[in-house]
Amino acid sequence: MAELNRRTVVQAGIAAAFAAPITAQSAASASAPAGLSDAEVLGHVHPQLRALAAQVQAVLGKAPPLSDVTLAQTRAGFPALVKPPLADVPWSETRIPGSTGQPAVTVFVINAKPGQSRPAILYTHGGGFVSGRTKDYLFSLQGMAKTLDCAIVAVEYRLAPETRWSGSVEDNYAGLKWLHANSGQLGVDVRRIAVMGESAGGGHAALLAIVARDRGEVPIAFQCLVYPMLDDRTGITRRIDPPIGSLVWGPAANRYGWQSFLGQAPGETRAPPAVPARIKSVVGLPPAWIGVGSIDLFVHEDIEYAGRLIDANIPTELVVVPGAFHGFDSLPEILGLSIPVVKQFNDAKITALRNAFAN
Repeated sequence: MAELNRRTVVQAGIAAAFAAPITAQSAASASAPAGLSDAEVLGHVHPQLRALAAQVQAVLGKAPPLSDVTLAQTRAGFPALVKPPLADVPWSETRIPGSTGQPAVTVFVINAKPGQSRPAILYTHGGGFVSGRTKDYLFSLQGMAKTLDCAIVAVEYRLAPETRWSGSVEDNYAGLKWLHANSGQLGVDVRRIAVMGESAGGGHAALLAIVARDRGEVPIAFQCLVYPMLDDRTGITRRIDPPIGSLVWGPAANRYGWQSFLGQAPGETRAPPAVPARIKSVVGLPPAWIGVGSIDLFVHEDIEYAGRLIDANIPTELVVVPGAFHGFDSLPEILGLSIPVVKQFNDAKITALRNAFAN
């Protein structure tokens, strides 16, 4: 890995705290829980990620708790660290009709080519359900659209806690229906539409696949779920032992995110139909790729969800990266670092999408 000088260290910490798909959170989430020191946690991190993880610990260990008080600061982020959009991949921002009884929705359309017949991705960003801006992801999404020769529609769904799960789900579904209805002007083959997201965006993508299945209006060919946030019980009513959940996103932040999204205490016996891990049946869902790190807070829930899909005879690929923490793949891109294990993870994701679009 390239030498991390002091300025880069600061940038890494800021990016970890505010850039997609990671949000600022409590010190307890950022550094080791009681009983495990920061040094011991680093011993479980993949060797290629260890230097970066140490910088994340150093900065996030001083971060204020993610709460109603600090939420505005979290959302403001650091625009100066966001990479500008590529000049050679077209994009536009537009307002589309919302679902019945819901407000209009902003979507970002990337790499539209009217009259063609290419695959498409409906993308939902990360941010713990409470933060994140689609525009901050344009550079990365443009690169993916260029690599796959596909169109991408990214939804600026309403955030919690101001809008609970039912509102943001409808925002994303409106984006999916608009993508399907406007396939001609976007240059999209409606038989090759995937949903995709990271972290909370992965949870939104999984939930959108469920809603689309249940409503039967728009077929989804594939779901690409990158360390998705799927289960409100994780770290709350289901114990998680370190080093899992010791870096970047931990139980305290997870509780706040789910509480904000659901509008009730997470982990209750009964949950609204907004928690993918708790739906009664996964039968009929599209094929899936799920990727997660072995010390990510979401590793067990993601493995379990993949297992349910496999048990239902749904073609599913699961990638678990040894020693990888939450958001490990996003920071190197922001900081311009080349790390082999990150490249392998991203290559696996792109290959899965390419194969799904070829079928």
